[in-house]
Amino acid sequence: MRCVPDTSVIVDGRFTEFILANKVDEIIIPETIISEIEHQANRGLSIGFSGLNELKKLRELCQDRRIKLSFWGTRPEEWQIKYAKVGEIDNIIRECAKENNAILITGDFVQKSIAEIKGIEVIYLEAKREIKMRIEDFFDENTMSVHIKANVGAFAKKGKPGNFKFLKIRDFISEREVEEIANDIVERARRDEKSFIEMDLKGATIVQLREYRIAITRPPFSDAMEITAVKPLVKLKLEDYNINDKLRRRIEEKAEGILVSGAPGAGKSTFVQALAEYYASMQKIVKTMEKPRDLILEDIITQYTALEGSMEKTGDILLLVRPDYTIFDEMRTTDDFKVFTDLRLAGVGMVGVVHATRAIDAVQRFIGRVELGVIPQIVDTVIHISAGKIEQVLTLNYVVKVPTGMHEEDLARPVIEVRELDSGSLLYEIYSFGEQIVVLPVREEEKSIYRWASKAIEEELKKIYPGVRIRVKVNSENRATIYAPSSIIPSLIGKRGKKISELEKILGLSLEVEAIGKERREEEKIPVEVEMKKKSIRLHVGEEFAHRKVSVYASSQHLFEATVSREGYINIRRNTTNGKKVMRALKEGEPLYVVPL
Repeated sequence: MRCVPDTSVIVDGRFTEFILANKVDEIIIPETIISEIEHQANRGLSIGFSGLNELKKLRELCQDRRIKLSFWGTRPEEWQIKYAKVGEIDNIIRECAKENNAILITGDFVQKSIAEIKGIEVIYLEAKREIKMRIEDFFDENTMSVHIKANVGAFAKKGKPGNFKFLKIRDFISEREVEEIANDIVERARRDEKSFIEMDLKGATIVQLREYRIAITRPPFSDAMEITAVKPLVKLKLEDYNINDKLRRRIEEKAEGILVSGAPGAGKSTFVQALAEYYASMQKIVKTMEKPRDLILEDIITQYTALEGSMEKTGDILLLVRPDYTIFDEMRTTDDFKVFTDLRLAGVGMVGVVHATRAIDAVQRFIGRVELGVIPQIVDTVIHISAGKIEQVLTLNYVVKVPTGMHEEDLARPVIEVRELDSGSLLYEIYSFGEQIVVLPVREEEKSIYRWASKAIEEELKKIYPGVRIRVKVNSENRATIYAPSSIIPSLIGKRGKKISELEKILGLSLEVEAIGKERREEEKIPVEVEMKKKSIRLHVGEEFAHRKVSVYASSQHLFEATVSREGYINIRRNTTNGKKVMRALKEGEPLYVVPL
């Protein structure tokens, strides 16, 4: 029997199995196949390495069985490679079989059909290859993910989101075994209608093998070949989250710009799946945008990926499809946030998934990417997931008001209020201060905004005067006081006040300059506990001030300066000048406190 195989049966080992089971006298391989496999391997694609391994096996098998192995034709030209996807390479393989009066061996149904139409004898091989280990063999009912690394071993996360253990499940696994498992994953993904290769780049391949999301990496991208596979343990419904009536009403009636936030592995995707199917059960048209596509959803929900590598193009298609809700899984880049914004402003209900350790961090991802006033139109609800449960729900509302901590009515401005849904309490305010946008937690201390501004201005002044101790106190939005060493005050003010005037223009504030010794900020008073030792006095300040220099006061009288120890205290010997000052203050009942410098 004289045979001509095509690429489909070489790369997955079906042709090797065919030779072992049948009497074959001669094998003719078109040069186009060698070129195609070489090109794929040079790009670092898994399918290319699989093909190289099978060609080596084929050469050894022909030598053992004394089968004649020859190569036909020339390497394909550039135009033939360009049109490979429309069948030009397949046509060359068919011509090879026809000219050599050989049987075409293929696993491609279209190739088989065209060969039959042209009168070329063809044998169609169905995929039936088995290997010793498959990726599924590493999973059990409690396994969340499996991590396999060549020449190291196999590890597994077992448990559930927020409560799992990382265990070693195999002490050693060879590079050849890992390659075999990887090839099996890629081959099955190409054949299975419910699986697909999401991405195949040099050194990295992303595969969705039914419910398994798999990442395969190899050198030079990774230092060794590695396979990471993730499988959802549970599929929940929205009712399983025990959401209260308030949140349910918001989801059903009001929320149309939702962010689902949480740390990696917190259970965001599981919740989003439940939310998508809940919307679908409400007779809503639901679509998804995923890269890679890994949500496990009912067939009624269509899952889109990046069209020609672009989520922006996918967004253009969705505007034509006009779904009621779109689930945007794993938003990372600025382009992702832009697409989310465009779709939301076009009236599409959006649910975006964002990595964030706090709910407010998800909102901050939009700052700088879109105008501040547009954010509440894009995002109205943030649902934060932790350990598979809903930890916090925030709502956003746009108002014009005087921000918390300011008093003058002429300071009113647009403010985004971030409130907790259940209690309705105000947690954060987002607004412009000068040229910066600030996200401030609302505290009882009214001067929090001014303390923040003081630190920001201090950092700017330290760039101008590096190594100089400078403190700033912002008194209102229009006035601030700079405390600096007496030696640099003339330089800071400049001739006829020129430099200070320039600073005022840059900062947009009226500035006063005073010697740093006059600085007394009531909000920075830190009370201390006094511990009397036999020969010393210990002032307990707190470990958070470790290694910081502070001024020690008794009532309003400055006593001395000292550095807080690593353990958070100041140790003073009784018979020293400073020790006597402390003893005198204690005897007169004056309270002791420190002010950080």
